[in-house]
Amino acid sequence: MTEVFAEQSWPAPAKLNLFLHVTGRRADGYHELQTAFQFLDVGDVLWFEAGADGEFELECSLPGIPAGQNLVVRAARRLADYTGCQQGARIRIDKRLPVGGGLGGGSSDAATTLVALNVLWGLGLDADELAWLGLQLGADVPVFVHGVAAWAEGVGEKLTPLPELAEPWYLVVYPAVSVSTAEIFSDPRLTRNAHPLKISAFLAGAGVNHLEPVVVRRYPEVGKALNWLSKIQSARMTGSGACVFAPCKDRHQAESILKSLPAPWTGFVTRGCNRSPLLERLEQLHR
Repeated sequence: MTEVFAEQSWPAPAKLNLFLHVTGRRADGYHELQTAFQFLDVGDVLWFEAGADGEFELECSLPGIPAGQNLVVRAARRLADYTGCQQGARIRIDKRLPVGGGLGGGSSDAATTLVALNVLWGLGLDADELAWLGLQLGADVPVFVHGVAAWAEGVGEKLTPLPELAEPWYLVVYPAVSVSTAEIFSDPRLTRNAHPLKISAFLAGAGVNHLEPVVVRRYPEVGKALNWLSKIQSARMTGSGACVFAPCKDRHQAESILKSLPAPWTGFVTRGCNRSPLLERLEQLHR
């Protein structure tokens, strides 16, 4: 690895869905959602080095996903095609977030790729353009591009900032299973007609995750993790699972609960962030 490559590290933070309602299903098969996204101060880490040959080389610590199917490579190619950029890139991913965990790892990696290569290639696209490109890759990519905690509607792309959210310490538990998002959204038992929720009601404590019952039926280990954590602290599943989380009064409480986590589950303590670490990285470039 060259010295320049080693210095070009970019964060791809995790997210939590603080609630998730499914309010309808569109003619194209996509679901209408309401959710609230908040970032975490943990995530994957990516490194980038510009190339001059239009090729993309990917090194990933997660085996089993062909480079051409990885969202990072797809994001890089989409950006190059859209702008006509002839440059390539060498990319390395330190994959720290579990696949199928509901923490948005793949979408976050794609967003970080769009943001970082926009800088590295000197393209000058604004966040709205990058978010539009990201939406073509996945519904969660735009919120990672914009990098602020948000209320989301539509398929998740209609964003309203939520800067007033509390930023608690969380305990996140991964119950050692990988959940297929497509499988959960195609389940006939999924609630698809929830009454729309107002932001004020959510801020007052309303909201659940409508995907939870479907996931628990299909993946009993997620239900066990929810039951275990709920006996100690109010817990919820994020996204389509498998991770469950609980807000804690402070870091010490979260770490204390983590010590009693049953095997083979794993977990980590993290802080909620209304401003993404990716935006902090961008700001460092202008200091």
